[in-house]
Amino acid sequence: MAEKVLILKYGEIAMRGNNRYLFISRLVSAIRKNIDDEGDFYVVKEQGRLIIESRGTEIDFDRIIPKVTPIFGIIAVCPGIKTQDQSMENLRKLALEQMREQCSDKNYTFKVKAKRADKRYPLSSKEIAADIGGYVLENTDNLTVDVHNPEIVLNVELRTDAYIYSKLIKTFGGLPVGSSGKAVALLSGGIDSPVAAWTIAKRGVEIEAVYFHSPPYTSEWAKQKVCDLAERIACFTGGIKLHIVPFTDLQLYLLDNVPHDKLTIFLKRAMMKTAEIIAERENALALITGESVGQVASQTLQGLNAINAVCNMPVLRPLSGMDKQEIVDIAKKIGTFDISIRPYEDCCTIFVAKHPETKPKTSVIDRIEAKLSELDGFIEKAIEDTEVVEY
Repeated sequence: MAEKVLILKYGEIAMRGNNRYLFISRLVSAIRKNIDDEGDFYVVKEQGRLIIESRGTEIDFDRIIPKVTPIFGIIAVCPGIKTQDQSMENLRKLALEQMREQCSDKNYTFKVKAKRADKRYPLSSKEIAADIGGYVLENTDNLTVDVHNPEIVLNVELRTDAYIYSKLIKTFGGLPVGSSGKAVALLSGGIDSPVAAWTIAKRGVEIEAVYFHSPPYTSEWAKQKVCDLAERIACFTGGIKLHIVPFTDLQLYLLDNVPHDKLTIFLKRAMMKTAEIIAERENALALITGESVGQVASQTLQGLNAINAVCNMPVLRPLSGMDKQEIVDIAKKIGTFDISIRPYEDCCTIFVAKHPETKPKTSVIDRIEAKLSELDGFIEKAIEDTEVVEY
């Protein structure tokens, strides 16, 4: 009796030593969260991998594979077959079925790779591979052997049960979400900030997001774009909380009370202050932004230094050394690019100065801001009126 299973391989987690079980537990939780609505499944722990098995019904790979491939911590997903019967006769038959199913459309080169956990098995790994490879070759017309550079590797693994698979879908790797603490990402509707959030989430950081909304200067469509970006990131993180902060009154206050060429710096400082208060309340340990050094006027080192000056917690800028094309390539790979390029502007774009200062002095910015006696009140009111959406 054979059944379809999904074999999930993890990489970096395997090197975690005595606390490996904590990472595996978080990974299992993320998998369950993504697939529980799709049916009744086991997630079985095997050495170096996890196995998804269905309870009583056959797994629909077309439905389940897209649910698990975005999960951080997994390096490969392999649809395969599990059997308790480890006789060579049965293994040959199942291996042939697997290859015929995958290789019916054209000619392929292949090899068989075998592993056995129980060294008492009557054949060695090399003998198992040679036996099954010869049987597959004799019973197919479109396959030839290439042991050095095959197009397909047929894997036969003899553990407590036997697993046979020939397809390996590479995924994003990283660490399970939540295994490295929590951070708050400043999420605009642009290309950069969702990529920054995704990049840090890949390192096991749980993400919450903050979006600054400025109606009527920014539309409900701009807000919806950010909501859609948050929902897309949630596909990788297993969920995300989005804080939508009303920022119109604060922006108008800054517009009336600071030099126009420095407006962007003051606006970003206010955003960082606001995001940090939210982060502290949510027990987060860092902020995340999508800034890249030199990309726009406020992202010079002088500008970033002036923005950082208001923060007490670390500010993570994973894109700081990337150029725009590198960021765009990642955005396309993770599915945020088409959302980000919808033509709805964020509040920074609406209020940007025509000739912003590129090398602001932090001491000058601090002196001006010290005179903004109502700024903290506007920040408190914005946080009080914040809308929270969970995906």
